[in-house]
Amino acid sequence: MDDLFKKFLYTGVGIVSTTAETLQKSVDEWIDKGSISKEEGKKMLEDFMAEAEAKKEKVEGKVKGFVEKTMDSLDFPTRSEMEKLNARIAELESKLARKSKGQTKKED
Repeated sequence: MDDLFKKFLYTGVGIVSTTAETLQKSVDEWIDKGSISKEEGKKMLEDFMAEAEAKKEKVEGKVKGFVEKTMDSLDFPTRSEMEKLNARIAELESKLARKSKGQTKKED
């Protein structure tokens, strides 16, 4: 699921990057033709990037929320729950090993 989320975000970044490159080329052409000034072109690109960043954060939030709801509905344990379980297992194995060594010594 985490891999799918990353692929989705990377695809979005790729789309924005391609769009930014295309916009940059168009702006450069407009500047060369005298349709707009360099300042206007720079402002257009800055506005586009600011808008893309704002939408990226909004989409990331929505996707993260969707993934969290899906994980909750499937009743998958969280990373912290798994870490707690692993720590508990290690502790129990350690106790068992110590107890096992103690019984072996008594048998000798």
